[in-house]
Amino acid sequence: MSCRERNKGEREEKEYENSSAGLKSKSARQTIGSIEDEPLTIDESLLIDPKLLFIGSKIGEGAHGIVYEGRYRARIVAIKVLHRGSTLEERVSRENRFAREVNMMSRVHHENLVKFIGACKDPLMVIVTEMLPGLSLRRYLITIRPKQLELYVAIKFALDIALAMDWLHANGIIHRDLKPDNLLLTENQRSVKLADFGLAREESVTEMMTAETGTYRWMAPELYSTVTLRQGEKKHYNNKVDVYSFGIVLWELLTNRMPFEGMSNLQAAYAAAFKQERPNLPEDISPDLAFIIQSCWVEDPNMRPSFSQIIRMLNKFILTLQPPPFSAPPEPDDEPVAVTSNGTITDFSTGNKVKFSFIRHLFSSKRTKS
Repeated sequence: MSCRERNKGEREEKEYENSSAGLKSKSARQTIGSIEDEPLTIDESLLIDPKLLFIGSKIGEGAHGIVYEGRYRARIVAIKVLHRGSTLEERVSRENRFAREVNMMSRVHHENLVKFIGACKDPLMVIVTEMLPGLSLRRYLITIRPKQLELYVAIKFALDIALAMDWLHANGIIHRDLKPDNLLLTENQRSVKLADFGLAREESVTEMMTAETGTYRWMAPELYSTVTLRQGEKKHYNNKVDVYSFGIVLWELLTNRMPFEGMSNLQAAYAAAFKQERPNLPEDISPDLAFIIQSCWVEDPNMRPSFSQIIRMLNKFILTLQPPPFSAPPEPDDEPVAVTSNGTITDFSTGNKVKFSFIRHLFSSKRTKS
């Protein structure tokens, strides 16, 4: 590569980082993914009495809310308390996000989707779901690293994810934030469920949606092209953005490595979108699995398979494998996983449990601050 070509590449990457930083700052003020100005409503049948909710220890936190372990009636649940925002613009945007998340979670039911139980909208925005005692997939992979998952287990988890995504797409929903942080293991560590619909949207042919969503390492390149980085611009894209993300997750399941390791988030985005780079496939990977992964993250979205096709290919491959004897996963350490800055709700140690307390105390505290 000549000096002129190298300087040009460095200049293009710098311009990309600057424009991305500007959009991220704008997104922080306006809330990522806000696409509708009209206020959304929640069916009253989906609302539950906050007096029947008890809150316990914090188990996760992100830019958009805090998740607690709690109890609803006699059932142990996860309670997600969302931030309302400090300005009127933020409040309207986040209330719409909350209503959209509640409405979508309430109408899609599948064994590989975290079960929605109910919501409260006043004085705090709260979403109540089933409690999964297992770790997030991200935390679990970190726990066993540098070891890799048994191949059968990795494909089984991939099938669980594909089944959940196929169900969402069949119901006209794009998740837009598929990554290991949003995949939770069941208590026996044998299945995976998809969670966090905070960035999910209903797919529409005519709808223009913001491109800045999710986390760069798992995002499809069409979501952050140069055009979409111009302030205020939106574009068409379809559910194949989830297929790209699935390809990255499947690679991660097989390698137990961070995609685009050694790169910052912006460097990973630049490499994927403008240099067409992808994580390196293992030398000993099965040709069938290599085909699935590469077809998922191909540049042209129209060339990517549907999740129903992915399920067929994975089912065909898993029939060639011998299920391993089940063994309990390693115990996690007591240190919490670092919280990401992009809204991801991450795991915390649940070692020092606090005594359950009425969630209305939290509500009262909120009223006092107001």
